[in-house]
Amino acid sequence: MTDSQKGLAGVTAADTALSRIDGEEGRLFYCGYDIHPLAEQGSFGESLYLLWYGELPSRMALTVFEGLLAGERRLPAEVESVLRALPPETAPMAALLTAVSVLGQIDADGPNNGFQADIEKAGRIVSMIPVCVAAHHRLRLGLDPIEPDPDLSLAEDLLRMLTGERPDDVASKALDKTLLLYLDHGLNASTFACRVVASTLADLYAAICAGVAALSGPLHGGANEQAMRMLDAIGSVDRVDAYLDRELGANRKIMGFGHRVYRVEDPRASHLRRMAEELDGLHGEPGTYELARAVEQAMFARKGLYCNVDYYCASVYRSLGVPLDLFTPLFAVGRAGGWAAHVMEQHRDNRLIRPRARYTGADERPYVRIDQRND
Repeated sequence: MTDSQKGLAGVTAADTALSRIDGEEGRLFYCGYDIHPLAEQGSFGESLYLLWYGELPSRMALTVFEGLLAGERRLPAEVESVLRALPPETAPMAALLTAVSVLGQIDADGPNNGFQADIEKAGRIVSMIPVCVAAHHRLRLGLDPIEPDPDLSLAEDLLRMLTGERPDDVASKALDKTLLLYLDHGLNASTFACRVVASTLADLYAAICAGVAALSGPLHGGANEQAMRMLDAIGSVDRVDAYLDRELGANRKIMGFGHRVYRVEDPRASHLRRMAEELDGLHGEPGTYELARAVEQAMFARKGLYCNVDYYCASVYRSLGVPLDLFTPLFAVGRAGGWAAHVMEQHRDNRLIRPRARYTGADERPYVRIDQRND
């Protein structure tokens, strides 16, 4: 394995009909549809249907689909009991991992990997993950979970269950768009983890647990949280240069910049940048966008690096009033539908994923009995 292949860089590990990334041109497609019109004119539910069924829905089909998902939006008593038993300091992603595992144990279709069973389980997962995220957040604050409202969109209901107040259209549409942009992105670390587990013919819940675990890492899903922590640490536009001088001089990574696939701007970042500007100051003091833009411009001038999807998503979530440690769980809310699509695709045409490793240890050595070894 060459150095360029470390981390499987450039290695094709699976065939997929779900999303295509053109890293040289900075383009992303869901089932052949460019991300830009989907994000500008479509919705999360429409894009989710597209990934699961391969075609855009009619108005009637989308209404039925979203109605079925809304009907699954609930907090099972078994999951609520487990969430209540967790220590209050439990990280939200750890709580989500626990909740998904419990969901798998109480679903009668759990072990069934047939397509119809997988579709039904996927609908439950996508619908219940936001409820679990909101419930755990409320419980750790000493508050009772808020009952879901199936008459609201998933994004609108999630914000309501987190805050106790129904959001305005601007906020709910902004969250819906972030969920759409996070829905799928090829064989990223968490999606690949899902497909590896699915390839063993483990069930969909087990595979989604792998995705949640992989997403919790700071170099993947945690990047949006780390990007916001960086902006908070900088504090103001006049401190940008000093901060970058110090961090870059120490060869430390600036979170939210660079991408393993894109050589130009991440196409999702352009939408999030506009949203960050429009939402700035919606909750709390304005200025987050101005600071984020200053850091972005300084990084491009110094290193020629573009920001990625996580960078401005951090600013959007801050403007929506989302607590910092819920940034990654909201990423999971969006990505869960993509994970499910990949698991179903793997189950339909499966072969066990089993790559090889290049050995770099010692050559063959003779065994010496323990009583003959030197102390």
